[in-house]
Amino acid sequence: MTDKAAIDAVVEGQTVPTEFLKTVAAHGDLVALRWKDEADAWHETTYTEFADQVARAAAGLAAQGLGKGDRLMLMIRNMPEFHVLDTAALFIGATPVSIYNSSAPDQIEYLVNDAGAKMAIVEDRGFYEAFSKVRQSMPTLESLGIVRPGDDASDLGADFTYEQLLAAAPLDLAEAAKAASPDDLATLIYTSGTTGPSKGVMIDHYNVCWTVECLKQAFDLDSYAGKRIVSYLPMAHIAERMMSHYQTLFLGYEVTCCPDPSQFAAYAGEVHPNIMFGVPRVWEKIYGGVQAALAADPEKEKAVKDGVEAGAPIKEKMTWGTATKEEIETYEFLDAVAFSTIRGLIGLDQLDAAVTGAAPIPAELLQWFRTIGVPLSEIYGLSETSGPMTWAPYKVKPGYVGHACPGIEVKLDVDGEVLCRGGNVFRGYLNQDEKTAEVLDSDGWFHSGDIGEIDDDGYLKIVDRKKELIITAGGKNLSPSNLEAALKTMPLVGQAIAIGDQRPFVSALVVLDPDVAPGWAAKKGIEYGSLVELAQHPEVVAEIESGLTEVMAGFNNAERVKKVTVLGEEWMPDTELLTPTSKLKRRGIHAHYAQEIESLYS
Repeated sequence: MTDKAAIDAVVEGQTVPTEFLKTVAAHGDLVALRWKDEADAWHETTYTEFADQVARAAAGLAAQGLGKGDRLMLMIRNMPEFHVLDTAALFIGATPVSIYNSSAPDQIEYLVNDAGAKMAIVEDRGFYEAFSKVRQSMPTLESLGIVRPGDDASDLGADFTYEQLLAAAPLDLAEAAKAASPDDLATLIYTSGTTGPSKGVMIDHYNVCWTVECLKQAFDLDSYAGKRIVSYLPMAHIAERMMSHYQTLFLGYEVTCCPDPSQFAAYAGEVHPNIMFGVPRVWEKIYGGVQAALAADPEKEKAVKDGVEAGAPIKEKMTWGTATKEEIETYEFLDAVAFSTIRGLIGLDQLDAAVTGAAPIPAELLQWFRTIGVPLSEIYGLSETSGPMTWAPYKVKPGYVGHACPGIEVKLDVDGEVLCRGGNVFRGYLNQDEKTAEVLDSDGWFHSGDIGEIDDDGYLKIVDRKKELIITAGGKNLSPSNLEAALKTMPLVGQAIAIGDQRPFVSALVVLDPDVAPGWAAKKGIEYGSLVELAQHPEVVAEIESGLTEVMAGFNNAERVKKVTVLGEEWMPDTELLTPTSKLKRRGIHAHYAQEIESLYS
């Protein structure tokens, strides 16, 4: 097992700029970035061209007054200009900070002021207007630029445009790279704010270099350059930033930029990625789409269901090298006649690795994808650990989040809290020494706030967030995420939240899966005007209440969800109900559905 010192030796003296230059020197002719224009035509940039744009943008930023130690706020969707600007800032010793594109003016004001940002660059007029509304309340912000101002930028009043930055004479990147040192801040990742105001997680160049090397050793592929990846989740999130930005700069991936996350499936169908990261909701939507398509042909639907049931135990044995020759031949037959076709249709037929994280995924769903040949594994970590903490990409145990990544130590505290130590652990929270002291002890252990269990093989299972445990009126401590994962195994249920804190029993709100429910209703001959109307249909309620008994069978009586209310309106990311990465905002959901919750206990 690799220890921290071994990775330290590899990354000694490295910064993001030094490693990017190595990638450009080795793979200059390879495609770095791909994107579609407004006419749906593809464009691409090689690593050599990427580096030239970085050199020009860095010179342009310096000419606009950005320099060593300054902070640059970026409010840009997944597009090539983000990668150029983020990288360019590092070459002049500045710290780029990406914020969620849905941020309201008051949130922008808080983030800019907390970071002490000197400059901000936004994508378009909509983002520019959001900044402009609070610009007078951001005293450190000296200039505001825009990437795509439209045909006529004269009425905006922007201090500069992206086009103007690229018009600068390019810097000598080899010389410019000396501006950054390993202990300089590479970025601030702002927490989602589900348990209070967002905190700026300080991640330096050493953290980034160390974590990329850690993940590279965990991946253990023969080669990385040219591997295709679709970038579609917010760059303000550590997982997307680490996967499709930093790893690209270091390893030479081919990144296809998808500015609208809802279009990921269409992009995947064209790109056929080799590496993919998705939060659980992404995998649930893909699964729901497959099930909806199969529902149109009951014979095919039954054949695939039977094939998955037969293939699942064989795939499990194949994972651990215990399958017989006959079992492997059976699986290969099932793959040839069914599974390979499904993978091809959803564009996930050329994956070296598929990863889920940021929130719990039902073990049954992970196993379904693995059975049909999608090499899905679950990773665990936080912004404070620069992304990864535990991961086993190949020897997967559904329900577990893998074992400690190379060079990282993971253990449980006396109360079961997951602790982590390694070169991936952040430097602290910006301007919040007391909050930092609450999670970082003097021995370098980071306290995650998650309760876990570790089995004899070192595999970690997350039980729940310490702050999210339900304590019933009877004093029973329960894990809501385990109950919610079980509820979502019912075919009709797409989303769920368990209720029960200081209540006499546990109940739940469940949301109809918008991909599966219409097909189910059609089979039953149920007519409805909307999903909200369908959710109230007696047959739908009866189906879910019937399934509730089955999915709760594995829990004891005090833990089981006793009553549910069925909802028809899907919870969308980046709202009062979900974070941008589809984690539940429990307080927001409780407030929004207060009447429905009270009716469960009346």
